[in-house]
Amino acid sequence: MNAIHSTPFTDSASAIVARGLTKSFGGTTVLAGIDLTVPTGTLLALLGPNGSGKTTTVRVLTTLLAPDGGTAAVGGHDVTREGAAVRRMIGLTAQQATVDDLLTGRENLELFAGLYHLGRSGARRRAQELLERFDLAGAANRRVGTYSGGMRRRLDLAASLVAGPRILFLDEPTTGLDPRSRAELWSVIRELLASGTTILLTTQYLEEADQLADRIVVIDAGRVVADDAPAALKRQVGTERLVLRLSRPEDVPRVAPVLGEAVSETTAREVTLAVQGPGHLRRTLDLLHKADIAVEHVELRSPTLDDVFFELTAAAA
Repeated sequence: MNAIHSTPFTDSASAIVARGLTKSFGGTTVLAGIDLTVPTGTLLALLGPNGSGKTTTVRVLTTLLAPDGGTAAVGGHDVTREGAAVRRMIGLTAQQATVDDLLTGRENLELFAGLYHLGRSGARRRAQELLERFDLAGAANRRVGTYSGGMRRRLDLAASLVAGPRILFLDEPTTGLDPRSRAELWSVIRELLASGTTILLTTQYLEEADQLADRIVVIDAGRVVADDAPAALKRQVGTERLVLRLSRPEDVPRVAPVLGEAVSETTAREVTLAVQGPGHLRRTLDLLHKADIAVEHVELRSPTLDDVFFELTAAAA
């Protein structure tokens, strides 16, 4: 299996820097002062609810959209004044596939290679390398219109890597893929990071961000509401949660009064509490036993990025 090669980005400065980006459409503010910094050779995951401004941020940073205010530099080049220089060093996998259904997989990649002036023989070599790396060699001469969704997405990512970009933008690259195809793309992304590529990833999958990101930025309503490493963000939510599954659903509303503390979440038969210290579990079970509230299962859960996401975006609403 061929390795993916990316042109080394040796500048010690951050590969992507944005300060105070603003953008409005028809009186609706989409970006309200976004700040981002992505150090060279790292992956930053940009998270947020639908409509929070993730794709607009990517479009500004990739020179597809001019900001109303603020500044941004990619690879040391201003995105508004030096757009051509930015485009020469980036790759973009957008939400919608950019490959042509009427062409074969090979023809698509050779077409992209031609746009980068690799020459006929260079285009053929690069296309073959990428077809093999993305397990598409067997379908290279089939029209893309016959590809599955996962195959199309792999081809689309391959097309964004034709020129060996220093900086890669992935806008929800795994949306709609089955778990196997998603895992394959994760492997590719890790390989790109290992080669020194800088990646800005937007995703709807919090597990994806947790698995891949060096740093996570959460935006909501066009503003940054959190910016930290995944582990640090989880610590912000708090300590572990204690999940109690009760034998009788009618006991659920009795738990909070018996314990004298608030519960963070309830379902038909489960109650979730924040762990308040080493003795909290024993005290909780003792109090529930004395109140004749039967517990059939106990589980300690560490905070997840889901907890972070819901808490941060709810606070910003």
